Amino acid sequence: MKFVYALLGLLLVFGLAYAVSNNRKGIRYKPILAMIVTQLVLGFIVLNTEIGIVLIKFVSGLFDKLMQFGIGGVEFVFGGLQNEGASTFFLNVLLPIVFISVLIGILNFIKVLPFIIKYVGLALSKINGMGKLENYVAVSAAVLGQSEVFLTTKKQLGQVSKQRLYTLCTSAMSAVSVAIVGAYMTMLEPKYVVVAIILNIFSALIIASLINPYKVPPEEDVAVVQEEGKKESFFQMISESIMDGFKVAIIVGAMLIGFIALMNMINWVFEAIFQLSFQNVLGYIFAPVAFLMGVPWSEAVSAGGIMATKLVTNEFVAMLNFKDIASGMSDRTVGIVSVFLVSFANFSSIGIITGAVKALHDKRGDEVAQFGLKLLFGSTLASILSSTLIGLFL
Repeated sequence: MKFVYALLGLLLVFGLAYAVSNNRKGIRYKPILAMIVTQLVLGFIVLNTEIGIVLIKFVSGLFDKLMQFGIGGVEFVFGGLQNEGASTFFLNVLLPIVFISVLIGILNFIKVLPFIIKYVGLALSKINGMGKLENYVAVSAAVLGQSEVFLTTKKQLGQVSKQRLYTLCTSAMSAVSVAIVGAYMTMLEPKYVVVAIILNIFSALIIASLINPYKVPPEEDVAVVQEEGKKESFFQMISESIMDGFKVAIIVGAMLIGFIALMNMINWVFEAIFQLSFQNVLGYIFAPVAFLMGVPWSEAVSAGGIMATKLVTNEFVAMLNFKDIASGMSDRTVGIVSVFLVSFANFSSIGIITGAVKALHDKRGDEVAQFGLKLLFGSTLASILSSTLIGLFL
């Protein structure tokens, strides 16, 4: 039965993407099939083999230890504000991001991350036949995040076509930042976070290939050449990484305050008028989508409500809501919804990506704003695709 659900989910994704494609005759199905096969192989390895189990345990243990190190620093500064035995989301989940940001800065400084990103991107280009820049951004966005990735491609932003810009932005919105992966793992099962990061790289490129097919001329398919600025010192890099991590923690915290308060108010209004919460209404709307992804119909409304919450607010709000109800759901539903939640595909990300690009190249930022809704549509389809495929292994 799971194969039937997977087929229905794929038909949903491909049908919706095909319906809005700007060049249906230009779609190249062979690279798309190759990427789907690669996703299935990687998904099977991660979830159903000894190697995958060892990998998940290692990654989970690593981030758990990093979060503990981060909490150690938090307790030194804020320990007096924390209730004994209580768990404070801001202190125990968000602020450790500062420490993980430092580690990313160090790995980038010693050229480990650039090396990994470059050669994983090149390997990916052999599978899908897309441009080097597209594959570089697809991989680096999964490490750096949706806005930071554009800082590494500042020189190329003014040179790429509008079609290529859409693909770059789709990858950015479908990704997450390694800096907050540890925070995700406190709310979701680590194995689903890891597999979602891997699958989303391919899903974003698959959806972009359907909605926005094109061929990159050989003369334009050049390697990414980052602009070399003044070389910063090691401790300058440490200081900037600390501040970057702190900014992320504060921004996420502020968004949670605003969005959760807004959601509570909207729920209150809906319950007063319709005797239903806003999330229940969204759940009924998204229930058919969740069902076609492989969620049992008895859980489709609840799952659909969480998915819709992520779309209209952000993944943190949805994860917190999902954490409260996940214990009452089947393992299959938990896995499918968890993978769906691991991406930046939501309405606020349109503004984030537009602002990031506009800050580097004003004209290209305006172009991103023009296809903002189509960008969110494509990124959401990418999340649905990853979640549908993971259902085959649950």
